[in-house]
Amino acid sequence: MSEIRLFVTTTEKRAEAVLDVMSMVFVDEDYAIATMEIDEKRDIWEASIYMMADEEESVKARLGDALAADFSDLAIEREVLPDIDWIAKSLEGLAPVRAGRFVVHGSHDRDKVKTGEIAIEIDAGQAFGTGHHGTTAGCLEVLASVARTRPVHNVLDLGTGSGVLAIAAWKLLRVPVLATDIDPIATSVAKDNARRNGVSTGMTFATAPGFHSTAFRASGPFDLIIANILARPLIKMAAQLVANLAPGGSVILSGILAEQRWKVLAAYNGQHLKHVRTIWRNGWVTIHLAK
Repeated sequence: MSEIRLFVTTTEKRAEAVLDVMSMVFVDEDYAIATMEIDEKRDIWEASIYMMADEEESVKARLGDALAADFSDLAIEREVLPDIDWIAKSLEGLAPVRAGRFVVHGSHDRDKVKTGEIAIEIDAGQAFGTGHHGTTAGCLEVLASVARTRPVHNVLDLGTGSGVLAIAAWKLLRVPVLATDIDPIATSVAKDNARRNGVSTGMTFATAPGFHSTAFRASGPFDLIIANILARPLIKMAAQLVANLAPGGSVILSGILAEQRWKVLAAYNGQHLKHVRTIWRNGWVTIHLAK
């Protein structure tokens, strides 16, 4: 079945705003969304959402409704995509990403790891998280900072995706790590990536929607919780997330657009967490809070 890209063409600023709207509408679903520069000099950008052909009608109607208030002048266009592994294609030729002591690289770049770096090997695959996205790199940078300043005895990586952050936490801290995701494919991919990175013990993987799984009670409360998801679910789960945080523990939150940070901070300040630091990367923020 063909994959479809629905997109609007506009300026960089408005494309970011459209991306925010898409994130809000499709937050709990598996659609890929993105912005892309078309012409730098003329400030032409596209904001896109990807789906299978049988979902196009429904997605287009919902997207049209969401854009009607502030973006009614933007026409929703469509493109039928060829049968290509776009994740692998998009990562071809990408250089290793360095964040703090970490370097995230593909298998073809093993020789580029420098002495003293903590290497994490992640190839293109079915789960999100290769280190190239600003949210993942931001989490890695804050993780290194937390390790230098606070004792950490166990870690939760909520929404683990490829497992890159869970693997990073284990390699840096050598403490028990629980990695969970709502998607069983992501859980399986993360487990495979851990084995590829030489992690055979000390990590537990669970497919768990929300905090209802017994895995959280068995492994928690946690000294460090990393949640690189999206702003809306982070806000909705604030109380449950903090309930699983040990006294004195730290939280690293990402997947948050810059303009969404105040709502996220308000939700977690309401749970009596204090703001420690915010990192900005490519229009996204990573927030460190402490209990």
